[in-house]
Order: sequence, then structure tokens, then C-alpha cells
Amino acid sequence: MAPKLTSDLLRQLRQVMKNTKYVPEPIQAYIVPSGDAHQSESVAECDCRRAFISGFNGSAGTAIITEQHAAMWTDGRYFLAAAQQMDENWTLMKMGLKDTPTQQDWLIKVLPEGSKIGVDPYIIPADEWKRMSKALRSGGHSLIAVKQNLIDVVWTDRPPRTSNSLMVLGLKYAGITLQEKITALRGKMSEKHASWLVVSALDEVAWLFNLRGSDVECNPVFFAYAVIGINSIRLFVSGDRVLDPAVREHLGLDSSPTSDFTVQILPYESFETELETICSSLNPKEKVWLSDKDSYGLTELIPEVHRYSTPYSPICLTKAVKNATELEGMKRAHIKDAVALCELFAWLEKEVPKGIVTEISAADKALEFRSQQEDFVDLSFPTISSSGPNGAIIHYCPSVETNRALTVNEVYLIDSGAQFKDGTTDVTRTMHFGTPSEYEKECFTYVLKGHIAVSSAVFPNGTKGHLLDSFARSALWNQGLDYLHGTGHGVGSFLNVHEGPCGISYKTFADEPLESNMVVTDEPGYYEDGAFGIRIENVVIVVSAKTKYNFKNRGSLTFEPITLVPIQTKMINLDMLTQQELDWLNNYHKKCRDVIGAELEHQGRQEALQWLLNETQTVTVS
Repeated sequence: MAPKLTSDLLRQLRQVMKNTKYVPEPIQAYIVPSGDAHQSESVAECDCRRAFISGFNGSAGTAIITEQHAAMWTDGRYFLAAAQQMDENWTLMKMGLKDTPTQQDWLIKVLPEGSKIGVDPYIIPADEWKRMSKALRSGGHSLIAVKQNLIDVVWTDRPPRTSNSLMVLGLKYAGITLQEKITALRGKMSEKHASWLVVSALDEVAWLFNLRGSDVECNPVFFAYAVIGINSIRLFVSGDRVLDPAVREHLGLDSSPTSDFTVQILPYESFETELETICSSLNPKEKVWLSDKDSYGLTELIPEVHRYSTPYSPICLTKAVKNATELEGMKRAHIKDAVALCELFAWLEKEVPKGIVTEISAADKALEFRSQQEDFVDLSFPTISSSGPNGAIIHYCPSVETNRALTVNEVYLIDSGAQFKDGTTDVTRTMHFGTPSEYEKECFTYVLKGHIAVSSAVFPNGTKGHLLDSFARSALWNQGLDYLHGTGHGVGSFLNVHEGPCGISYKTFADEPLESNMVVTDEPGYYEDGAFGIRIENVVIVVSAKTKYNFKNRGSLTFEPITLVPIQTKMINLDMLTQQELDWLNNYHKKCRDVIGAELEHQGRQEALQWLLNETQTVTVS
């Protein structure tokens, strides 16, 4: 795949960086983060500014352009992809490697003293702005807010912002009404003496209002802000999408008289003006609650004396702990997902030896099988369908230029998921349709041992996910191997497939402690550049664990897998597993056989059922 040619774009951008029509004063560097004004990880096409200027389209990365240089910081998931997608103008900065400078250190090194570094204040989180501004100031530079996004100036054919129709998520899926959520939220606001709460994250708005949208690919969210008061609710959204009678009834827009639960609809574009108006009428002691993850631009709209800021919003924390209805829905969604994947793998076993299946056709087939299941809405992310060396590109997405055939001679990795009305799925399986080499089996088994170690871990209440990350790596570390991504992330309930604030990763120590009824992934891997990739991923629920003792009465937690898709046993060197690991594998496969087998039988999918039965037979060490 040829990289994007960026010389002309960079030349135009550097001219704009000096033009006082667009900047308060000439700047010597310009920062282009990945996110949008809502700090989303996955962004709409109109917000893919970093991809536009660089060619690199991964979900994480920050571009910095100076008068002489262009550099891209990204993490280990994207080292190979970024190197392929960017031309010779760009320097790849591999985050997490010891010789890679931070963005601040690099800017201090390459810029003359007293330089001005610009960034759009609405697409950088407030906490990140503070850290960067402080570091640059100590190096003799200054961070400047440039309200006119400079990428938009040179992006002459930038797509319009999407404004698709809204979907009401009924109580059978949401479990708790909008009014109940608002009441609980106002209770938290009262505890913190906050008169107002600003909601800017798209998934938080969607969850709070029991609405879903399709403004961002694979993410059932819509462009909106909300401001919640003690006796008022303001929703900032494009007006034409609330004309739907079902949406109007759900929000009570035509009901009278008004109450503390009446939703006032205002134009999306009026959010800043309205927030400033609210702040102008505050008494000296009133507070507006916002998150450190909100944009710096949004934060600055609120006078400092009125700000009450926390690392995460109260909605973020509440949303992460699923209610009983959401948990049942997530389990149902994963049963349907497993049915589709059993069908896919049965089909692949039959078709791959014919030499006609490609990465793209396999991904299309997965979508076809998923779309046959009840309440299917969309994929939860573009399918990672990777054969042989493409598997080593951790977040690879096949294209016409890179599409490879699946063969009986190479490892195949598929990481895929779906959005069902009752839940979001994300599962990775690594397969071989011929005979894997002993080395491939060895590496696969190290990954499996790490997967089992996390899945069966028992840990005290209050434990943060980063403390479990090394469980997944221990078997690999013992052999001098590792992988350059986190071990797990939170998962939304018919929401974003990557959801904070919990996770399992070496990269952050700011994650919130794991709590019962949180939903996360368990996905260690190993990647051999130019050869293969291996990853085993289940979605798991955090559940209470029964232990012999109960130190300080704090209780213990463990994980319950809800992904029920067989792990290919011919990829395992069984002699490397302990008896405890073998027991885990056999018990897991028995649950797959019992639960998914019954559903395949119910749906009359006999071929997939036979595949499942073959793949879940009890294994023993000879």
C-alpha cells in the first residue's frame, strides 16, 4: 500500500501557521491530536484531521508539524501500520520504547527558544493541555490556543458533520429510565455541591438519555452535548432529528406541564453560548461539574472559581458498572455472536483449502453471519482479518491493496465484533487451517497461558487493572517475548467497544479500580514481524469470588468469560499446560458446547453445531 503524499499539504499548513488571519501570532509548531471536540477515540470522517494531514489512520496518535519537521507519536499497536501509511516527510515516534522522546521533550529540543506551539483547544483534553503547557513553559516555550483549526483551513474537501436519525433504546435493553438516571445523577451533584454538570462525551450523552445514533462509524453515538441542572435538562443536538415522534415521546418534548425532567432541546452549535450564559448568572459559591477529560476549550468557558473538576465524570463511572438488564443483554449478545463465529469458522474450514478465501471475503462472511442474528445493528469496529505476516500488524484492516488469501500454510487472526441492541461484542481468535509449526504452537501456548492467568485471577476489591497486566505477560516474559499493547479495555453496552475508565494495561496507572459488574476484555498476544500474529480475546465480566479467607473484610473479585467461542486446540502444545490450565480450557469448552450448542440447535444451524462439537472435545496430556 503506497503511503499518502503529504509534501504539498505540509507546505500549505506551514504557510497557514504564519498567517495571522488564522493564528493570533505566527506559531513555530502545530499539534494535531486524534480526537474530536468530544474527546472520542473513534471519530467521524469530518474529524479525521490527523489522518488527513499524515496518511496514518490508526485510532491513536498525535502529529506535530514544525517549520522543518513532521513527527507522529503512536503506540505499539500501530508501529507497522504507521510506517506503511506515512511518506518520507514523517518521523515515526514509537511510544513506549525507551529511546523515544516525549512530545514536549522533542519540541524543546528541535525548536528555538521562545517558540509558540499551537493547538485547537477543543480537541485536546484539559489535563493534557495542563501537562504539556507546564513542560513547554519550563523549556522556554508557550502553548497557544488556536481556535480556528488549521487542518480545516487546508482540508478543502472536508466532509460535512454527520447528523443521522436517533434510536430510542427501550427499557428492555437499557434497564433504567432516563428519569431514574437523572435522579441518581442529581444526587451525586448534590453530594459535590454542584449546581450544573456538563456532559460532552458522546457515549455518556447516549447512555444518559437512552438514545443511540450512527454519526460515528461502528459507534452507536450521535453529536450532542448536555448540561444537567438541579431542575433542568438541556440537550444540544441538531433539531431536525428530534422530529421523530418516538424520540419526542421518549424525551417528553410534547408533554405539559413542565417538570424537573423536561428536556429542553437546543441547537448543537449553541452549546458554548448557552454554557457561557449559565456561568454568567451563577452566584459566587455555585459550581459547574466537569471532567479533566473535557476539552481545554470547553473548560475555559467556565470561570475557574466555578469549576468543580474530577478525573472522570460521574456518568463515566456509573456507565462502566453494568446494571442487571445490561449484563443479561451482554450475555445474550455474546451468545448470538458466538453462533455467527461458529458458522464462520465451519465455513472457513471447508473453503480455505480451496484457495478462494481472502482476508476481505472472510470479513464479509463474518458480517453476513452476524447480520442474521436478532437485534444486529452494525459492526463494533472494522474487522481485523489478517493472514500470515499481516497478522503482525496489530490493528490491521484489509484493503484492496493489501488483501491476502487465507491458506493452509499460514496463521489466520480475526478480531471482530458487533453492535446488537442488547450488547457490544469484541472477540479475537487465531486459527490454522493446516498444520501449525512447533514454533507457532509454542508462541500460541504462551499467549493462552497468559489469557488463562488473567481470566482465572482472583484479586482484592479495589485492585486496578494495571496490576493484572503482568499476569498476561509472565509466560511470554519468561521466554524473552512480549507484546506492545494493553491486555484489556472496558466495553460498552450497545455503546463504544473501547470504554473507560477501567482496563488492564501497563500503559496507565490512572485507571479506576475494577468493580463487580464491569465488563472488560482479556486479550494478550504475540506478533512476529513479517511472519504471523497471535491474539486470544474474550470479553469478561468482573464478578465476586469466593475465597477461603477474607482479609480485612474487603472481599475478592475474579472474571467470568461471556465470549463463548472455542479456542483452537491444534494450535496448543498441550504438554506446556499445567493441569490447572488444562482444566480451565476443558471447562471453558464445555460451557461453549453447552450454551452455544443449545443455541445452534435451536436455530437449526447443524453444520456449525458439528464444528463446535469437534472443536470442544476434552483434551488431555498423553
